[in-house]
Amino acid sequence: MNPHKVTRDFEDSLAAYTNSAYAVAVDSCSNAIFLSLKWIGIEGIEITIPKHTYMSVPCQIIHAGGKVSFIDSQRLLKGGYKLEPTPVWDSALSFTRDMYIPGQLMCLSFSGPSKILKLGKGGAILTDDREAYEWFQRARYHGRNPIDHRLDNFDMLGWNMYMTPEIAARGLVLMAGMDENPDVTQEYQDLSQFDIYK
Repeated sequence: MNPHKVTRDFEDSLAAYTNSAYAVAVDSCSNAIFLSLKWIGIEGIEITIPKHTYMSVPCQIIHAGGKVSFIDSQRLLKGGYKLEPTPVWDSALSFTRDMYIPGQLMCLSFSGPSKILKLGKGGAILTDDREAYEWFQRARYHGRNPIDHRLDNFDMLGWNMYMTPEIAARGLVLMAGMDENPDVTQEYQDLSQFDIYK
């Protein structure tokens, strides 16, 4: 038995439900955003986000080599938004049938009590780009190829951002009968007031 097959099954379920070609399960939406930004390459680029959002978003922009620019927003954030000018979306507050927008990298969250798919931990990247999908698969799991690590020829630096099979199994069960869902609304601080993100 291959315990990692359940993770692939969960990814297939996410892709079918959202109408994306591919889904890559990771350990958090924060890391989904980070990997998406690393994939497209944002070194030195200014990325614009709402000033009311979850604090990990500017952190991941900075960790990926970008600069943060805040735009005015309301303290109550609803649904997803695009990290301009990239194709990356923070979709932590959105999860519904056929939500995928072609050509985009949409980052989902399954962590926290307000999320629609409550797994306690986890996230995913939705994409229709085969090359990006294959890079995400390896990047989230130490740069490994999909073979026994004792036989691998390591040629990529990756991260430890893999969704465990236990969490994926729970997600697969909860996806059964998943209907359409309204966007979630969440209250956030004004992050533009903190010097750490400048």
